Amino acid sequence: MMTTKRSWLAGLGDALARHAAAIQAMQWAMVAVYLFLVAAPAFLPVPDDSRHIWDDLVLFAQFAFWGVWWPFVMVSMLAMGRAWCGVFCPEGVMTEWASRHGLGRAIPPWLRWKGWPFVAFVCTTVYGQMITVYEYPKAALLILGASTVMALGIGLVYGRGLRVWCRYLCPASGVFSLLSRLAPVHFRVDAKAWNAAPRAPAVNCAPLVNVRTISGGGSCQMCGRCSGHRDAVTLAARLPGAEVVSLPEREVSAWDIVLLLFGVMGVATGAFQWSASPLFVELKQGLAALLIGHGIIWPMVETLPWWLLTNSEETGEVFTLLDGFCLLSYIAATALALGGLGLGGLALAGRLAGRPSSPWRLGYALIPAGAVGLVIGLTSMTLTQLGTEGVSFAWVPEARAGLLLLGIGWSGTLLWTLCPRPLAWLAGMTGPLAHAGLWWVILFG
Repeated sequence: MMTTKRSWLAGLGDALARHAAAIQAMQWAMVAVYLFLVAAPAFLPVPDDSRHIWDDLVLFAQFAFWGVWWPFVMVSMLAMGRAWCGVFCPEGVMTEWASRHGLGRAIPPWLRWKGWPFVAFVCTTVYGQMITVYEYPKAALLILGASTVMALGIGLVYGRGLRVWCRYLCPASGVFSLLSRLAPVHFRVDAKAWNAAPRAPAVNCAPLVNVRTISGGGSCQMCGRCSGHRDAVTLAARLPGAEVVSLPEREVSAWDIVLLLFGVMGVATGAFQWSASPLFVELKQGLAALLIGHGIIWPMVETLPWWLLTNSEETGEVFTLLDGFCLLSYIAATALALGGLGLGGLALAGRLAGRPSSPWRLGYALIPAGAVGLVIGLTSMTLTQLGTEGVSFAWVPEARAGLLLLGIGWSGTLLWTLCPRPLAWLAGMTGPLAHAGLWWVILFG
């Protein structure tokens, strides 16, 4: 049975390689739809409460991007690896096209810095909250459009037919890399078959992966171009999370774990929760009372242009300087608290296990817990948008509780496999338990 399944998967991988032209045509169709949905709504009026997703382009685009696209992409990473990147992503297609016709310069060392995915993710997430990117089409055009322009710019300058932007600078690439390590499929390389095969022209891997040494899905974009190469590369099944357990030391990166703990479990959680958090309300009220007590009023009445802080003339929604400060403070505090607990717990786990240099390696076991938080946060926007149309689901609370337990259980299992010592394991689970606890308070408290 396993052999049949693997053969079917191998055939699917070969089909991706054979039908490259058809896939490319579909990709450019995706580009056209993407550009239209990003740009057109920004020039239309903000709809009133009488409009619906099915009869208003602005609402339809919002639902397409934030209610369907982003949740689907994140879940697809867990199910199919980075197939979205290699087969569907509009920015990937455009930056590769630009690279074929650009200057073709060598990639400089500063661009290869492994911290860029963390910096880009944090800046994009926080900035999106400041200008309410999920609700205003101009804000969406600013953020998504700027990302697309930068992807084209990088492609025009660096590489030759490569996806330099996707590999090093895309704000989502680091998160995609983490989540795809849990996927039950990957491209596997048979070293013996590779060495025994006659020489063949090298595969031009757009995301700059050394095909011969592929060991997982972190950087592989699952485009299938290398499938069947030297009769050694095949799309194959594996146990979900198996890559986390077998990850070679050469692929362990401290920046991956910083992104997971302080970005995915920290900044993203704060961004999802601040508007519904009683702690945020208490912070804002406390600071307002303090300012009023000292006769300082201007932070509560002054604002900034819409491209720096939410300030809509059409809806009347305005973030004051105090709102902006509290928003940034809440997200930063959440990131520092959850990230600090997670990193401290991993460091203690390493010491208790007699491996003080291993917290980064152990950190990959916490990916499922972080993934669950992203799924819950992103689908919350989906449910909110559907709720405005009168669509609700009675099973949502149970599903969310189940996801939180799944994330904790999966991370706990992976961590125990890497570190089977009770006290060390408990220390390593500090971060995921705090992360799940905060979500539990927000959702059910």
